[in-house]
Amino acid sequence: MTVTHFTLAYWCVLVAALLPLLCAVIAKWGGLGKSRKDGGFDNHNPRAWLARQTDWRARANAAQANSFEALPFFIGAVLIAHQLGAYQTRLDLLAFVYVVLRVVYILMYVANLASLRSLVWVLALAINVTILFAGYR
Repeated sequence: MTVTHFTLAYWCVLVAALLPLLCAVIAKWGGLGKSRKDGGFDNHNPRAWLARQTDWRARANAAQANSFEALPFFIGAVLIAHQLGAYQTRLDLLAFVYVVLRVVYILMYVANLASLRSLVWVLALAINVTILFAGYR
């Protein structure tokens, strides 16, 4: 009987899947609890409300979209690396670094540090490609 476990890389997939939700919370921060008339979050038409936001709220919403866009490649890379028998410790470390970079990316996006944000995005993409080929022999 083969015993399997939920690897750190798989936990990183879960965390990466929750990052867009974190961005949504950031984008709506302070708008919850205020009335719609006072510019508060409009749960009746949330997409239109988010589309009208500016500054850090708009950037948090854009970070949410980018987090959703990056997610399928990360999930696929982790699954393929597992399937190809990548060294688990290496895969776990790479997945962890990817998630850390994505969190830093979100922070840089919200803080309007565009050049640093782009550098972090490229680093995260490179880590994701490395994950994809981690089991290649």
